[in-house]
Amino acid sequence: MCSEHFEEYQNPLLERYASHEISYIFSPQYKFSTWRKLWVALAESQKDLGLPISDEQIAEMKTHVNDIDFEKAKAFERQTRHDVMAHVYTYGECCPKAKPIIHLGATSAYVGDNTDLIQMREGARLLLSRIAGVIKVLADFAKTNASRATLGFTHFQAAQLTTVGKRATLWINELLMDFEALESFINNIPFRGVKGTTGTQASFLSLFEGDHAKVRELDKKVTVSMGFQKCVPVCGQTYSRKIDAQIAAVLSGIAQTLHKIANDIRLLQHLKEVEEPFEKGQIGSSAMAYKRNPMRSERMTSLCRYIISLCQSPAMTAAEQWFERTLDDSANKRLSIPEMFLAADASLLLALNIGDGLVVYPQVIMRHIQEELPFMATETILMACVKRGGDRQELHEQIRKHSMNAAKVVKEEGKPNDLLKRIAEDPIFSLTEAELEKIVNVDDFTGRAPQQVVEFLEEYVNPVLLKMNSITAADQVELHV
Repeated sequence: MCSEHFEEYQNPLLERYASHEISYIFSPQYKFSTWRKLWVALAESQKDLGLPISDEQIAEMKTHVNDIDFEKAKAFERQTRHDVMAHVYTYGECCPKAKPIIHLGATSAYVGDNTDLIQMREGARLLLSRIAGVIKVLADFAKTNASRATLGFTHFQAAQLTTVGKRATLWINELLMDFEALESFINNIPFRGVKGTTGTQASFLSLFEGDHAKVRELDKKVTVSMGFQKCVPVCGQTYSRKIDAQIAAVLSGIAQTLHKIANDIRLLQHLKEVEEPFEKGQIGSSAMAYKRNPMRSERMTSLCRYIISLCQSPAMTAAEQWFERTLDDSANKRLSIPEMFLAADASLLLALNIGDGLVVYPQVIMRHIQEELPFMATETILMACVKRGGDRQELHEQIRKHSMNAAKVVKEEGKPNDLLKRIAEDPIFSLTEAELEKIVNVDDFTGRAPQQVVEFLEEYVNPVLLKMNSITAADQVELHV
């Protein structure tokens, strides 16, 4: 690699994080070859509807769809200050016979906007498979740990027990919401179609000598040719930038979900209950050799925060458009839309890698349960004693005192929770330690969590996974850094 490469800014999304697949969708090669495919589709449809365009001209155009001379296009753009015309000239030079009919009747937005929509659709399709992959690995994790009891937390304070698998279903449920939102976007994204300079189709009406039916048919034919089921019903020069804002909101939603998952894993790793993958040669800290930092989850948090922040740009751009169009959208959408897709791809790849390699530490989890469960079980113990003829009010006051004293021992002396021992030694309760252990059975405090996991996976997750018969395998995910 030439040294000059290191004297210019390098986008970390390309250098470190996002996949080649998503990068290619937003690459110059993909973009400008799509422009050429759009010009071919336009010429073919115009020929079918009677314009004097020959098969030879179309064949010549098809031959040169992918062999783009980018240096020549740059030279033309420096001369014309217009990227679309620069590529019209570049295409025309390698297609001399087709040159007179390339871009016939079209405006710049014909190739620019329609390509943007194609890129967003294809990018969304890739991300949909990524989400399905994350759902799959987390569903496997949830199934494996469906009955493994763990402390539930509200306000990050110990609450009632749940299970490790049930907690994972909370993550999956939000991913399903994102899957549905992204799938809906893919199914409903329209094509801009063939609309002309201000959306009136005036140039095409002139080409077809006032034949409105042919102009409408041209719009439909090109739309279908490019793989879309529908085009926008009306537009100005550009499609409504609310479409950009819609996909930005969906990508932000994905980022919100992954951010929450990453934070949960970071907290669990601090508790030493669940840990993200840690490779054999990985270094946690340059100074503290013992550390195992949750660097994947931290990176995912960081990228997701970036996506959420970018979501505002397309919304502001949509709000700022004047009449049939202004150009203040161009520079912004060149940056915000691709970078949101690249960052979402990178985040989902991280989630795949993390979800497929999560490590659970049952003994640590059980120790934490034993520290808190005696307090949670006081109502159950109270009811058991009342059934034996005890006085509920007297028992409640006594168990309250024992709980306060046991909590004091834990907090002030750092000793284990001895509440059950105190209760066993108090004759008012008439319970042995063996009887107390039977009452305070961990599995009796997780409610329907194990069953909820099974039901959720069967009723909601499996249908989605069956629908996505091509899922990115987590063991094929390679993190760049």
